[in-house]
Amino acid sequence: MRPGDNRDSARRAFTLGGLLLLIVLVAACSGRRATAYQYNWDIFFDSLFGPDPRIIRGALLTVTIAVTSQVIGVVLGVLGAVGRLSRVRPIRWTANIYVWIFRGTPLLVQIMIIYYGLLNTNIFRWDDITIGGFTIEGSWQAGIFALGVNEGAYMTEIVRAGIISIDPGQMEAARSLGMTYAKAMRRIVLPQAARVIVPPLGNEFNNMLKTTSLLVVISVPELFVVFSILNGNGPQSFHPFELFLACAVWFLMLTTIWGFIQARIERRLARGTPGAPAEGGPGLGARLFGFRRPKPDVASVTGAR
Repeated sequence: MRPGDNRDSARRAFTLGGLLLLIVLVAACSGRRATAYQYNWDIFFDSLFGPDPRIIRGALLTVTIAVTSQVIGVVLGVLGAVGRLSRVRPIRWTANIYVWIFRGTPLLVQIMIIYYGLLNTNIFRWDDITIGGFTIEGSWQAGIFALGVNEGAYMTEIVRAGIISIDPGQMEAARSLGMTYAKAMRRIVLPQAARVIVPPLGNEFNNMLKTTSLLVVISVPELFVVFSILNGNGPQSFHPFELFLACAVWFLMLTTIWGFIQARIERRLARGTPGAPAEGGPGLGARLFGFRRPKPDVASVTGAR
């Protein structure tokens, strides 16, 4: 693909996105005669261009929870992958059971058990934590923990696929030089496996940004909860179409920004790799809408969702 094609792809992507939004707005307006619902598009545009401070705080909390949970998931994923590849049976069995449970049960159920289940049975109480005048509420802690542990099960399979994609001779050579298994894994194997791990990892974080909305069940005031509150009371109440359409656009903006960051990371990792495109990879339009010939999807072979 020529460099100019990336710009054309991005232009087509934004044009298509604008057309889709226009179609939604036209369809909504054309339905006025068939329903008593009174559209108030000022609510939609104010939520985007002059947002309530609660929306800003909700967006920041969404990003904070997503980043923290993803970090926990990556750490657990590395440990789980090493555990699944271990020759020690108890370690391997523990890692396998962990992945089996958290990939095989709904995340929503896990959130309810981790917060309400542990709290009501007094197994563990999610007490508020105050650090430097900033209070981390118990529901936030439970939400981050639930998302992180669930993500760790998926990252285990992603990291494991990255590790086994590396020639076993790399580990043997490192061990012959006197490196311990942990040191060889940290300095030799994992850096090379990063090229396989990063694309599905980026997709997992994109999904994590949206999955934070499930924390509505434990009343964490992230982006979706804020819009639900605005729809339930106040001057903007009972305008679900305008408010939740604005909520969708906010999430779309967050995931699109991450798309730019992910593309930059992938281009940097692909630098110098045989067969890597000269311009460093597909543009935003190609990533979002596939405006180029499809290539094998790494996520499809690494356990990603």
